[in-house]
Amino acid sequence: MAKVITGKKACAVNPLKMSQPIGGAFAFLGLRGAMPLLHGSQGCTSFGLTLFVRHFKEAVPMQTTAMSEVATVLGGYENVEQAILNIHKRQKPEIIGICSTGVTETKGDDVDGYIKLIREKHPQLADYPLVYVSTPDFKDAFQDGWDKTVAKMVEVLVDKPTSTRRDPARVNVLPGCHLTPGDIEELRTIIEDFGLEPSFLPDLGGSLDGHIPDEFVPTTIGGIGLEEIATMGRAAWTIAIGAQMKRAAEAMQAKTSVPYRLFERLCGLLPNDEFMMFLSEISGRPVPAKYRRQRGQLADAMLDAHFHIGGRKLAVGAEPDLLFDVASMLQEMGAKLSVAVTTTQSPVLERMPCEEVLIGDLEDLENLAKERGCDLMMTHSHGRQAASRLNIPFYRIGFPMFDRLGAGHLMSIGYRGTRDLIFTLANLVIADREDNRQPTPDTWRDGWQDSLRETTGAPLEAAVVAPLH
Repeated sequence: MAKVITGKKACAVNPLKMSQPIGGAFAFLGLRGAMPLLHGSQGCTSFGLTLFVRHFKEAVPMQTTAMSEVATVLGGYENVEQAILNIHKRQKPEIIGICSTGVTETKGDDVDGYIKLIREKHPQLADYPLVYVSTPDFKDAFQDGWDKTVAKMVEVLVDKPTSTRRDPARVNVLPGCHLTPGDIEELRTIIEDFGLEPSFLPDLGGSLDGHIPDEFVPTTIGGIGLEEIATMGRAAWTIAIGAQMKRAAEAMQAKTSVPYRLFERLCGLLPNDEFMMFLSEISGRPVPAKYRRQRGQLADAMLDAHFHIGGRKLAVGAEPDLLFDVASMLQEMGAKLSVAVTTTQSPVLERMPCEEVLIGDLEDLENLAKERGCDLMMTHSHGRQAASRLNIPFYRIGFPMFDRLGAGHLMSIGYRGTRDLIFTLANLVIADREDNRQPTPDTWRDGWQDSLRETTGAPLEAAVVAPLH
């Protein structure tokens, strides 16, 4: 059992965590025709918008209530009202998702009360979908904002079923924020191959997968529609991916009586075995042959790569669910999790495969990695300078990833995603050894030949081949 330690520094140096309102806005981006609205200053929104655009390399819709110093002191009702009216009139989204920020939470704005007054004052907004989530950025982190927002979506947008009849082919999927659009598309394919019909809430695989629309749309393109969300109570099962989604799954069960199954991990051999067997059980179908073959490929990849990954000392910094998922898989490959740094509390942290987990920043990650002699670092793009200073291989995981292309298409779940992640990490280690002239299982012969020449002064053929004749 790992010991969870909270850092006591007066400030964060090179922050690891992203804020709650950004996590909440991220969840709204998985809804079709949505417009995330941050209730705060323009700087709060522009910072989050910049992170999303740099990560996905796409146009990302996001608006702000543009709170000034005076509005912050006097209250933000007029700013919220004007923002909602302008967005509703000009951009015509299907839903407006509102997330609070630190400045308005400190003032104590009653946004739920504001929305009630706005609906009474403007009849055209009486039934318009407005979802507000309290996400102060002076506490918790990105994962918490996503978690709270998805739970609120379930409470507000899912209809209570009028009958107990359920569609046995329908399943709800509540993916955690640690899953990329590529992960979600892989999940969709796997579930559909069992003859099931998945509804993802949110569905980033449909909205931020990098496709180009036929014409410009000022809101999100793709994603799950409101009408599909409303009928999620008719599904036979809810599948939650990541411990962060337990709250949303429980909210779904409380409102619709749909049972849920929580999968804390989908990276690795055994977690995917459990997932496949569950899908086989609820669908009444055997596991398709293609996944039996993929399982064999993963097992072979683990065998091939354990020579390179086994014994590695890892330094990993990520949101709790991503940290638990990836680090557990690598520990099963024989690597040692020497440094684990995360952003917020989670029940999975105590079950991490290491002695301690620190809730801290990237400075902590760098200092501990240096102190403990780590030889592989994994975190988001802001950790690249630390890895460079330590002269160790660096693999980017999580959000944001702004200095490489294709962040939205990376996969780490399923048999295929795990296989590709293992090969990528093993190749990083091989390349680092080659750069530093260290022998590997594939190059030891060259090093032995050089050593033999230096010792005997004779070429390899004379020393080894000749005696065979």
